[in-house]
Amino acid sequence: MASLFRDPLTAKIAAFLGEIGLEVRAGTIAEATALPGIDIEHAALVIDENKLSWPGDLLHEAGHLAVVPPDRRASFHHDVGNNPAEEMMAIAWSYAAALHLDIDPAVVFHEGGYRGGSKAIMEAFATRGGFGVPMLDYTGIACEPKWAAQRRVKPYPHMLNWLRKA
Repeated sequence: MASLFRDPLTAKIAAFLGEIGLEVRAGTIAEATALPGIDIEHAALVIDENKLSWPGDLLHEAGHLAVVPPDRRASFHHDVGNNPAEEMMAIAWSYAAALHLDIDPAVVFHEGGYRGGSKAIMEAFATRGGFGVPMLDYTGIACEPKWAAQRRVKPYPHMLNWLRKA
């Protein structure tokens, strides 16, 4: 996987996504996409490295795939929808993935995205657990910090499962 991409950060993220079970491939993207240089083709992330503006966006788009049930994941083609709960979960997932990969969260929550709210998002996750975490808990992907000791598992941002199972 890593050999598909020139940029070391892109290669690192792509390798991780492949390891957790998401299909990632290099390709040419002719049409405009929600995030430059990234498209979704039947649940596979297609990366056009020549158009990729922000490698951290890969974690956000992967988060959309990761937080939905497998049948929905398989149906995604070009568009991940606009479900607010899934958006919050994808943001929380991408924050945890950045930490897991030892990537500064500012790479994901860069100044070019999140409608100017990147700094507030990073502060929310760094200080309070962040939005979306209760939904990750509900789906079995992660455990809210308030329940971790009782359940005898590590709390978010540790992930119990990188992909939603059902």
